[in-house]
Amino acid sequence: MTRVGLVGYGSSGRTFHAPLVAAAGLELVAVATGNPERVAQVGADSPSALVVPDLAGLLEVADLDLVVLASPTGVHAAQVAQVVASGPAVVVDKPLAVDASAALEAVDVAAHEGVPLTVFQNRRYDPEFRTMQRVLASGELGQVLRAELRWERWRPVPKDRWRENAAPGEGGGILLDLFSHLVDQAVLMFGPVGTVYAELAAHTTTAEDTAFLSCRHGSGVVSHLGATSVSAAPGPRVRLLGDRAAYLIGAQRDEETAFTEWQPADADHIGWLVRGSEREPVRGEPGDQADFYREVAEALRQDDPQAAMPVDPHDAVHVLAVLDAARVSATGGRVVEVITPGDAP
Repeated sequence: MTRVGLVGYGSSGRTFHAPLVAAAGLELVAVATGNPERVAQVGADSPSALVVPDLAGLLEVADLDLVVLASPTGVHAAQVAQVVASGPAVVVDKPLAVDASAALEAVDVAAHEGVPLTVFQNRRYDPEFRTMQRVLASGELGQVLRAELRWERWRPVPKDRWRENAAPGEGGGILLDLFSHLVDQAVLMFGPVGTVYAELAAHTTTAEDTAFLSCRHGSGVVSHLGATSVSAAPGPRVRLLGDRAAYLIGAQRDEETAFTEWQPADADHIGWLVRGSEREPVRGEPGDQADFYREVAEALRQDDPQAAMPVDPHDAVHVLAVLDAARVSATGGRVVEVITPGDAP
């Protein structure tokens, strides 16, 4: 059994990583947290797990196969270096770092020491995204003219968490949080991003709580990516516009919406194929986020674990290069070329 140490037991560690590690059949051996309330939560959720105060204490636990960093983004790069020096493989919650240069440095450190590293892109495994990929591959949309991906919420009073309270340089804000998913999905569907235009705003939080990116992919497709915490009327989660049909998914399943007519037809369907006034429900594709950890465990059994990891960490470097360019664009009000560090000139 793969023995796992988890750093952080906040919303990410407790809500996502710990349950998915268990669902995948891996063993949660130890958790690093210095928060007394979270120490109690670990004891209630995983009584057999050892609780230690920090990463240094976690790395003293014997025979760990994998360390999962569910810590604030601002410390990811430094913590990767600590784990690499100790030897276990490492999973880093997205985003890999606060910018592309720091992300590439983390990737290079792990590669130099031969320590497998991957990035937790759990949304690649969602039924929604799997269904999008199948619809695209079917050719039913024809040539894709524009892709729109949104992640809109109605939170006029923000949550009191580090993501809302931290500055961008420490990993705060919606750009690093939700756009790490949105850009990753757009790149998987349409290829690397060549240029980006962005608009950012902070209405209720320290860093931005609203952002819009227009990304021109090397394939020629333009993706419009939007996220906000202050939308009282969340727009469609997905709208893929082709020259033969469109594919539309209504609001997030876990977000309230007044536009219930665009919610799934039933539990077996996700979104709609639309042709003007005609629409038909689309059968959903199965997906399970625990597959990420199943694939990590399988990769660790291979002769070349890094090559078998479910997410190439260089993908995360490109995503952060897009977000870096987006910040430059928003400051200057112009289209900016995306330059991914480590790519050949």
